[in-house]
Amino acid sequence: MRFAHLGDCHLGGWKIPELRQLNLEAFVYAVDTIIKEKLDFVLIAGDLFDSAYPPIETIKDTFNEFRKLKEANIPVFLIAGSHDYSATGKSFLDVLEKAGFVKNVFISEEKNQFIYLQPTIYKNVAIYGYPGKKSGLEVSEIERIKLQDSPGLFRILMLHTAIRDAVKILPIPAVDQDSLPKVDYLALAHLHITYNKNNRVYCGPTFPNNSEELEELQGGSFYIISTEGKIERIEIKSKQIIVLNFSITNAISATDEILEELKKLDLKDKIIILKLSGRIDVGKTTDIKLNEIEEFTRKNGAYVLLKSTSKLFPIESDIEIEIQSEDMEDKIIKLFSEKNPHDLNFLSSSLISLLEVEKKEEETANTFEERIFSEARKVLEI
Repeated sequence: MRFAHLGDCHLGGWKIPELRQLNLEAFVYAVDTIIKEKLDFVLIAGDLFDSAYPPIETIKDTFNEFRKLKEANIPVFLIAGSHDYSATGKSFLDVLEKAGFVKNVFISEEKNQFIYLQPTIYKNVAIYGYPGKKSGLEVSEIERIKLQDSPGLFRILMLHTAIRDAVKILPIPAVDQDSLPKVDYLALAHLHITYNKNNRVYCGPTFPNNSEELEELQGGSFYIISTEGKIERIEIKSKQIIVLNFSITNAISATDEILEELKKLDLKDKIIILKLSGRIDVGKTTDIKLNEIEEFTRKNGAYVLLKSTSKLFPIESDIEIEIQSEDMEDKIIKLFSEKNPHDLNFLSSSLISLLEVEKKEEETANTFEERIFSEARKVLEI
């Protein structure tokens, strides 16, 4: 038998209409490929949607794709991810299941401090699943998992979590892969990476979920697997991406400099990622005419322009303080706290220090974000 392994589709997640459309088109491409290849079934290992309650247009588009799979007699088995999971137990995954388009394979029973997963049987395959939860709360639960016996069947376990071998030394909650039940195929999602080791596979997102991932991944992916052991990664190509990095010191001249560089490029049907960084010595951030830059890219046929100014630092402050002071940061925090008294001000220094943490070479944007959030939760004791 041959089956598809998808995950981290995050349908409905992009706020920018053009990229929300590309996200959908990537999912459509995966569905069309599955039908063309006449696969036996499909696994979706969580985060089909970006939230438990996606926009109505996203729901309509998704239903159309699952209808195509149903008409082709290709069943879909899934679990919830950390985004489309709902603590109330209610989400639009239930609506898909009640419509007969999918089967949620999370079936469990807790006994003697263990969580026993029951299989969903399809032909000669037993499929088990455990959902992802917010903030990695599923990790400690997964460590208590045991599988109900299914002798003679090809066993698949679907998880939406991080495993230690994939995250390496990164300080985020992760499951020790050696503690998991032995199966023939471990279908993973949650980490937006492509990873294939000893039949443990992270499929990667069907489409990048933010500008950092667009730059890093360039497109999406999913896998086609044979019960005989063949594992094939299928790339989902996106628009060509152009990344422009500008270090800005003079905000007044920055617009012309950026436009001059853009004039040298073929922008037609490209995703443009404009990253501005540096300390502004002349002018203000508002002197950089981003609307004018965006209008230029639009007139020259660019598909969409993404702008990043998070690393652009103006010399603007209503707090007068000597720039060369070695303890400038502490003084600013103290002055701010005096002007804005609050019971939680004592946490300011610890939280600001988190902003100095840098992304490691082996980290994806999603993993880096999880690490920062994890450290912030420790500071806040939540």
